[in-house]
Amino acid sequence: MAPAYGRADAGGLLSSQLVIAHAATVQPERARPFYTYVLGLTLIDETPQDLLFDAGGTLLRVMKVGRLAPAPYPVLGWRVTDIGATLRGLVARGVACERMSGVAQDPDGVWATVAGHLVAWFRDPDGNLLSLTQFPPR
Repeated sequence: MAPAYGRADAGGLLSSQLVIAHAATVQPERARPFYTYVLGLTLIDETPQDLLFDAGGTLLRVMKVGRLAPAPYPVLGWRVTDIGATLRGLVARGVACERMSGVAQDPDGVWATVAGHLVAWFRDPDGNLLSLTQFPPR
């Protein structure tokens, strides 16, 4: 039997359930203060396997792993209302904006998509690529 991808009557199994976001770290002693103090997330719990954060009502599980090969694309992102102010706040806390090859970014590191979204990237202590996106006004 073929999967029911894209069918409106697929049952909404997970549509009303909360999402858990995941990232990984080989340096939990650096990830903990980064996610807590730099990004401002609330540490909920730390176990031998992971760090658990409240990320605006979404559970963020930063898994402690033995090896990590950061992906070339963002593994986590935040929708923000003022990308400029958010970036300035992150830079004041020591975060560097990531420059992408072949992407026209402004002096602050913000890329404007053809659809009007404003996007910026930065990395966590493990090199995971993180992003900010400001949606255009409707």
